[in-house]
Amino acid sequence: MNSDRIRQYVLDQYIRPARARGEKTVSITAGEVQKGLGLKNRIAWVCTALRADRFQSENHLRLKDETGPPSGMSTTVKFTFEIASTEPTEKNPFWQLRGIGKNMFEKPGEWEDLIRREREEFKDLQDKIGR
Repeated sequence: MNSDRIRQYVLDQYIRPARARGEKTVSITAGEVQKGLGLKNRIAWVCTALRADRFQSENHLRLKDETGPPSGMSTTVKFTFEIASTEPTEKNPFWQLRGIGKNMFEKPGEWEDLIRREREEFKDLQDKIGR
């Protein structure tokens, strides 16, 4: 068990269904997550995973409210997340480049050979011009 599994469980069981229903917020109780995963005495792990900036940013969430005891580590801690749209309003041009060179080299290590040849040619060129 790790934090990634906790976050994936919450995403599959709470976030995606709420998003599919068109809800703008979703509330999650730490104890329900712990129970759903069959964990015992791991409530701090669950709470930490749900508070993580990584969890929120990767899933387009914003922690709107958190209720529970002052320690913040209890089965009764309730997280309420605001669900943001998953569609960016404007496409980033760098995302369009993603994977553009994935078929550029067919064999493992081929790019290393290319770089080595390019460096040798550059060195030869420098030697020719006297640098």
